[in-house]
Amino acid sequence: MLFSSWQFIFVFLPATLLIFFLIPARLRVVRKIWLTAASFAFYGYWKVEYLPLLIFSILGNYGIAEGIIRSHNRKTSHGLLFIGVATNLLLLGYFKYTKFILEILGRLPTEESQKFDIILPLAISFFTFTQIAYLVDVHRDQSKHYSFLDYALFVVFFPHLIAGPIVRHWEIIPQYAEKELRPNRGDLGTGLSLFMLGLFKKVLIADTISEYADKMYSAAAAGGSITCIDGWLGTLSFALQIYFDFSGYSDMAIGLARMFGIKFPRNFNSPYQAASLAEFWQRWHMTLSRFLREYVYFPLGGNRVGKFRHVFNVLTTMLLSGLWHGAGWTFVIWGAIHGSILVIIHAWQRLQARLGWELKHWTIRSVCIVATFMIVLFTWVFFRAPNIDTAKRVLASMTGANGFTVPDKVGDAKFGIRETLKAVGFTVVPAPLALSSYRDQVRLLLLLVFIVWLAPNTHQLLASYTPTLEDTSLGRLRITLNLGTGLVFGAFFFYVVRTYFTAAPSPFLYFNF
Repeated sequence: MLFSSWQFIFVFLPATLLIFFLIPARLRVVRKIWLTAASFAFYGYWKVEYLPLLIFSILGNYGIAEGIIRSHNRKTSHGLLFIGVATNLLLLGYFKYTKFILEILGRLPTEESQKFDIILPLAISFFTFTQIAYLVDVHRDQSKHYSFLDYALFVVFFPHLIAGPIVRHWEIIPQYAEKELRPNRGDLGTGLSLFMLGLFKKVLIADTISEYADKMYSAAAAGGSITCIDGWLGTLSFALQIYFDFSGYSDMAIGLARMFGIKFPRNFNSPYQAASLAEFWQRWHMTLSRFLREYVYFPLGGNRVGKFRHVFNVLTTMLLSGLWHGAGWTFVIWGAIHGSILVIIHAWQRLQARLGWELKHWTIRSVCIVATFMIVLFTWVFFRAPNIDTAKRVLASMTGANGFTVPDKVGDAKFGIRETLKAVGFTVVPAPLALSSYRDQVRLLLLLVFIVWLAPNTHQLLASYTPTLEDTSLGRLRITLNLGTGLVFGAFFFYVVRTYFTAAPSPFLYFNF
């Protein structure tokens, strides 16, 4: 069940909210049972066959955590933690990486590779990482203890179950106990606003620009010729698609939780405004970055070790980040490139500190933002391409390795765009992609680039209402929730429902991970 589907918006969510608030606030346990049951139903709607897997995971991890808490022997505690983490990783590895490992070992011939397929259970990466973090935290502090109901609700609470944020127990579980969670206009208004803004990002922007990226990468995968302009515009389209798709999902997840009076941590903070790749990872999928930093990078030693060991720690963390996103060589390369550039950035920062350079002027930051965006744009090619050969074709087209070519559909005689491109060395060729209008696509992409670089994000717009657990800096442009904004959101929602809900909604990109 997708957040953007009519089944969720018009049936599941209203029914879950209504029954939740009809249960008296003093019956806190009954409310938790209802939310837990609704969350299991939400997960089972996708594929009920995998519901036992989720239940088994919750029971097993809770049992191991209880064993760690009750253990007075450090060796036993270490052993239980090892069993818990290993079991989680083996389960994740079987479903997500079996095919990839067999291909590496040469045990899966190419002709059988297409037939061999293990269906990846929805959200397994997210609920696995959530529970691994819980086991590690319990091992670090054995005084932590929650009831099974609180733990189960923490894991399966439907706003974050499918694609995050990857929440931590001490952020969420205490909120169940501290609040009576009565119907609250402030929470409902803030939650609905976040949900609506996320829905608009997903349906009106991400899904709209996905067509160009899909056509370009499909043509490249089929071995077709891609022009230089198509390579750039197609990859830029995907960069903006995944930005608004994941940003929209994060807003919707945080908004849904807020409707029930629960605050989530921030998960997305204008990453294309980052002035370095290190800052990019502080802004993109923030809860995943936090998990990798606290449960992989720091335990390996972080930056508190020698230079070579530090390089190893960074590369290992980013390779795991790539593999977490997908079982394939393209994701390995994507993670390796990010890791290698982060190593260079850390070396540059050490040199900068040693020389006492203060490079904080806005002009320098602006150049760094553009440079970081270009690096991220090139690496998205490996993230989006289905295989390395496709990535090579796209990169070859973008760098002009096959000639600087432009489709004959670009521009027209009135504006002389084709003539200008020809004058600077481009060759006009028949358009390989069936696009109705390049001009409209370019205009839309330029507008969206302007938005992601300069416009405030959703949390800044709603900063007055503290949408997340963290404080959000107040910007000049803020939304006041009143009758006027309600009417505007309502009009946009009516347009979305009337225009887009006649077709099946597209899944969020991070559902694949």
